[in-house]
Amino acid sequence: MARTVSALVGAVCLALAGSVVSAGAAGAAEAAGGRPGSGDPRAAALRALTEAGAVGAIAEVRDGNGAWRGASGVSDLATGAPVRADGRFRAGSVTKMFTATTVLQLVGERRVGLDEAIERYLPGLVPNGGHITVRQLLNHSSGLWDSTNEKGGVFPDLEDPAAIRDWLDQGGLTRSVPPAQVVAASVAHAPNFPPGAGFGYSNVNYTLLGMIIEKVTGRGYAQEVTARILRPLGLNGTYFPGSATGIRGPHAHGYWTVSEGPAPEDRSDRDVTVASVTWANSAGELISTLGDLNRFEKALLGGRLLPPALLEEMTTTTPIEVEGVPTQLGYGLGLAAWQLSCGQVYGHDGSVPGYSTQLWGSGDRQVSLSVTQRGDGTQIVAQLQAEAGFLEQAFCGAGQGAAGAAHGPAAVAPKLG
Repeated sequence: MARTVSALVGAVCLALAGSVVSAGAAGAAEAAGGRPGSGDPRAAALRALTEAGAVGAIAEVRDGNGAWRGASGVSDLATGAPVRADGRFRAGSVTKMFTATTVLQLVGERRVGLDEAIERYLPGLVPNGGHITVRQLLNHSSGLWDSTNEKGGVFPDLEDPAAIRDWLDQGGLTRSVPPAQVVAASVAHAPNFPPGAGFGYSNVNYTLLGMIIEKVTGRGYAQEVTARILRPLGLNGTYFPGSATGIRGPHAHGYWTVSEGPAPEDRSDRDVTVASVTWANSAGELISTLGDLNRFEKALLGGRLLPPALLEEMTTTTPIEVEGVPTQLGYGLGLAAWQLSCGQVYGHDGSVPGYSTQLWGSGDRQVSLSVTQRGDGTQIVAQLQAEAGFLEQAFCGAGQGAAGAAHGPAAVAPKLG
């Protein structure tokens, strides 16, 4: 489900594979950065996303020189209103960075054991839970089947247009799917491999981590993350929607391109802005802003949220292979490493219906990107390539955009869910 319309290319994406200026100055940068006529190469890289078919794209780059914001496209196909770089969006699996940070804080407080079996915290919930550790949930080596992304899980077959249409028409996207249902659907299916025997990205791992947070603290995971991260960092535009289906404040609309008939042109862009993300919970329900995500990224990699030893655990990554083929991705504890042409960056991406997010950082630079995608599989791949091009441009500079991302594993931005 995290890949929605890009479900058909999700595996391909992995195999191919992401001092502040004053408010007035930031606004000027935004106006110049993302609208037609700007000569900034980052603006050109951002426009490449809408030229590839995305409805809208917004980005913020922060470093020692200040903050640059850009916007391209529209926020609403019905009104044609321009997309706002200060708007909120669904951040998808970027949520995992927040959940992992909270778990590691509990590890630092000796309330959770990184190499303890999850059976200790969630007795009887997961078969073989005595052999699955907290670390294996964090780094996706548990082997647990992903009931939110695989056929036969909690959602209809995303490769069946008729099933998708019927599900949307019947209000399926706004139905609540509680964490217990996500876990039950996962453990009813055989695991993909024994614990610790490989890498297998599964949202269920982070659903269970949210449950562990709640069991250990006695509070909802969202309350705990808010108290430990959102409030201390002043992330006032970020929140967990819970059962609410809308997005507060200014925001871009999200769309899902659906086949409505047999001909290629028989398709529509369904507005999926109003949706329940209860199924994503501690794996992907966060709603945020560009500035808030970059502030969190800087605080995390700068050592404000974790002691050095635990931050080192988090950023120690294992290379990811797909069917034996190396990628330019590695995964640590809720944090990915991605090798760009000019060096390595750390962060995560996210994808929920209508929204694609990238959050990465290196040194004193942080880059956040939100895209409202649309189109068929080929068009989504083109938009993912443009995401990679923007990140290359933002981190590596002029001349590294399209050229640097056009070949090999970096041809598509990493899509981890």
